[in-house]
Amino acid sequence: MSNKTKYSLLTALVVILTYGAKEYINVQEQTEVVAQGKTVKSGTNEYFLPTSTTGQIVHHDGYSLSYSEPHEQAEWVAYELKKSHLSKSDFKRPYFEVDNAVKTGAAHWRNYKKSGYDRGHLCPAGDRKYSKSAHDETFLTSNISPQRHDFNAGVWNRLEQKTRYWASKYDGVFVVSGGVLKGKMKTIGTEKVAVPNQFYKVLIDNNSGKTKVIAFLMPHQESDQPLYKFVTSVDTIENLTGIDFFSELEDATENRLEASSDYKGWSF
Repeated sequence: MSNKTKYSLLTALVVILTYGAKEYINVQEQTEVVAQGKTVKSGTNEYFLPTSTTGQIVHHDGYSLSYSEPHEQAEWVAYELKKSHLSKSDFKRPYFEVDNAVKTGAAHWRNYKKSGYDRGHLCPAGDRKYSKSAHDETFLTSNISPQRHDFNAGVWNRLEQKTRYWASKYDGVFVVSGGVLKGKMKTIGTEKVAVPNQFYKVLIDNNSGKTKVIAFLMPHQESDQPLYKFVTSVDTIENLTGIDFFSELEDATENRLEASSDYKGWSF
């Protein structure tokens, strides 16, 4: 065997070993990130987390989620919005990043490119301005769902702003948001990310005295209707989604709160 051939074989072997080592490190890092995502973080109020119909709950520092692999998005994103979380900090908007804590693989942000839909936040960046890391974490792809721009910037944005108002007024609320991932839905991108026909948001106030709940169900379209027109019962959203909200509450309290669509206790 010539020296040239030996050198070529040695070079190839080094390349293979280097590539293999990098792949091994990547796999180890991915495994570690997924494992970290399974751990309940200290800032998560686990008591109010809904059930998961998918069996894949991920906990980030600023919010938790249940990821639906068939729909390539979260069926719900949940977090506590405290009065102390509200901030006027103006952090630079980061790039969207794939959420590596999703063990089945979160959808890539490229699915949204030229789709005609916004990358709609389920946990808004505006609710996580108390630190740069919490703000930037909302740009993980597991926290987004395809939304029409006029909906995202319109009635959905109005509801997000009202949620911040209530968080301030009632010294914090617990928030659960998501798309209704049922029925016939359009898809976008190579990974076929589902476009929900409806979105919901459920809030519980357990801080200002008597516990109260309010739930919203919105068609995926812009509307100039007042927000109270979209109020519904938690039971209605549970029937649509199969998700069980607030199962840790005492049964009588849970049944009473979830059956009601009364919004009089909430200041509009």
